[in-house]
Parts: sequence; C-alpha cells; structure tokens
Amino acid sequence: MEAKVIWNGDMSFTGSADTGFTLSLDSATAVGGHDQGFRPTELIAIGLVGCTGMDVISILKKKRQDVTGFEVKANIKRAMDHPKVFTHIEIEYIVKGNNIDPAAVERAVQLSEDRYCPSIAMLRKAAEITNRITIIQE
Repeated sequence: MEAKVIWNGDMSFTGSADTGFTLSLDSATAVGGHDQGFRPTELIAIGLVGCTGMDVISILKKKRQDVTGFEVKANIKRAMDHPKVFTHIEIEYIVKGNNIDPAAVERAVQLSEDRYCPSIAMLRKAAEITNRITIIQE
C-alpha cells in the first residue's frame, strides 16, 4: 500500500492512496489552517472504526443476522502532552435489527478485535482498547 499527501498551501493537503480516492486534510485556524479538512488523527480514528465495522457487519451477515442499522463509534482519550497519543479507546458497536442474537454480535466483535482488524492490532500497542455493545431490537 502506498499513501501520499500533496501540499495545497498553508496547512492544507490532499491525501490519496492506491484506490485513487482523495480527501482533504487541514488544521484549525489557530495553527495556520482554514478548518477545511480532516485532522490526521481523526483519520486514524475513522480508520479504526471503519476497519472493525467492516469486519463485524461481514460476520453478522454470514451469521444471517437481520441487521437494519449499524454504527461504530470511538470515544478516544489522548495524552495531555505532545505528541498527544491515544491513551484509551472505547469502541461502541450499535446494532439495530430484528431478532438480533447478542451472542452472535459478541462473537463478531471478538473476532474482529482479536483476529481480523489490523487497525485495532496496531493501536492496541499504544492504547488500552475496550468495547461496549448496544443492541436495539426493532
């Protein structure tokens, strides 16, 4: 995999990777940016919840769970001092559906967090990661 950013002036960059998709990065006006893009650490967090989310929904589909809505959130605590690394991450999995089996959801989360998601494996080396599962039966 290759990733790159191209500087657009001030603190603005355009990022891309092998897929060819692009996204805007920028910083707050207080540090020279224009608030017109993602912060790099936000992208790390989004990558984390996207990675585990894709694992979990794939597993739940294979387990024939009738999922009608799915959301993954990360509540992240950071160190106070630079480089302000992530110190604790709580991942919340919110599954909505019909007759959702809690054991199936717990197993899907466990497989993602312990076996499949490389983002969790990498970030676990720097931060404590916990999870919470919320199931909403429709």
